[in-house]
Amino acid sequence: MRERGVFVSLEGGEGAGKTTVAELIFELLVAKGWRVMKTREPGGIDIAEKIRTIILDPEHTAMEARTEALLYAAARRQHLIEKVLPALQEGYIVLCDRFVDSSLAYQGAARGIGIDEVFSINAFAIENQMPDLTLLLDIKPEDGMARIHGNENREYNRLDREKMEFHHKVYEAYQEISARFPERIHKIDANRPAEEVAAEVGAVLTAYLVKHFK
Repeated sequence: MRERGVFVSLEGGEGAGKTTVAELIFELLVAKGWRVMKTREPGGIDIAEKIRTIILDPEHTAMEARTEALLYAAARRQHLIEKVLPALQEGYIVLCDRFVDSSLAYQGAARGIGIDEVFSINAFAIENQMPDLTLLLDIKPEDGMARIHGNENREYNRLDREKMEFHHKVYEAYQEISARFPERIHKIDANRPAEEVAAEVGAVLTAYLVKHFK
């Protein structure tokens, strides 16, 4: 029997529905009797949530790309050490809304720092603790942004000010990253109702858990 838990991340561009799907998957796994912890990045703990506020504040337009990347990595480090690793050691399935791949796509590609350069920054922060499984909710930028503009309850943040070109770079980066790590990343068509997306995510994840907890 596997003693360590399983680290699962949900990834995708703006409007992919990660937060909604994460909640549905959390409920599904709990109903099946799994021990699950749901969290998010940046955030999940007090220190990281405060860093999140700084990063996403719409007024912080002067924030430079490398400063942004370093702040994400700092929040990630504290979140990992304080919350994720202890839960994994206790055998939990950790379901995380975003992890390193987001930094590779957003800061590495869309901000132009470089995917490898941002991965190097994060390698120092996480000490090679990558997710066991990543579920990439795949949706074209136009479709994702249309969802956002139609959702009055969504928080408005600094990324919402970016032009469509930025979001296209994020999308293309996710395609490149998924090609780099095919053994870890499983793409899911996210241009469907959340319940349908969650059903497929749940099937993929359940199959993975049954296999790896035996």
